[in-house]
Amino acid sequence: MLWLHETHRVRGAHEEEFEAAFREGWMPTLAKDDDARLLYFMHLAHGSGRAYVVTTITAVRDGAAWERLARRVQTGDLREWARDVDQLRHGVQGKILFPLPWSDRIATLDLADVPTDGAADHELTLFMEDTAWPHEGMLDDYLEAAETQYAPSLKAGNRGLIELQGALQTAWGTGRRAEVVLWQKILDHDRLAHLLTHEVPPEFRKPGTWMIDALRVRDDWESRLLRTVRWSPLY
Repeated sequence: MLWLHETHRVRGAHEEEFEAAFREGWMPTLAKDDDARLLYFMHLAHGSGRAYVVTTITAVRDGAAWERLARRVQTGDLREWARDVDQLRHGVQGKILFPLPWSDRIATLDLADVPTDGAADHELTLFMEDTAWPHEGMLDDYLEAAETQYAPSLKAGNRGLIELQGALQTAWGTGRRAEVVLWQKILDHDRLAHLLTHEVPPEFRKPGTWMIDALRVRDDWESRLLRTVRWSPLY
């Protein structure tokens, strides 16, 4: 399975139209066959970055399905939809992500189980999307460290705060080669507020902890807080 990850800079006056285009156009159109499904529609949380930024994630079954979808957008039945959406945003950046082998939750997702009617009305949820750029030549080292140290450290030290739902790597030829995305759901908003307003405790800033050991393989990474909308198929 592939993840099409898109970050949209939406025109502020057309924010609601942009959301409707995905809810009433993109999502149900994809549901007409088995190639792809919209998984997430998310806003960059207010106060945490540039205004009117939306992230969408579309799951595509495989490479052949991605080619069919791309041709539909460029020359087929989704071409008009794409043209109209372009008029609602300043621009969009996209990349294709592969779930890493140990991301069982993502890799085993059944597209047939993803809602497509837009009728959901669930609570708003927050995700922390960490994007890391390992040191040159150390991508494999980072991937191993993320699996063997970072993921276990969440279970040990942040139980109930963050749930690591998946780790993904940029597909070859679609962006920076050495890039890894950690997809994490925030479970406790009160503890998140504490995390944002307090220094990292000394016990988490010493050798043997992820904050220190990970510097061997990367020191360039970005966290974004993304908030789902109430109808987002997954949340």
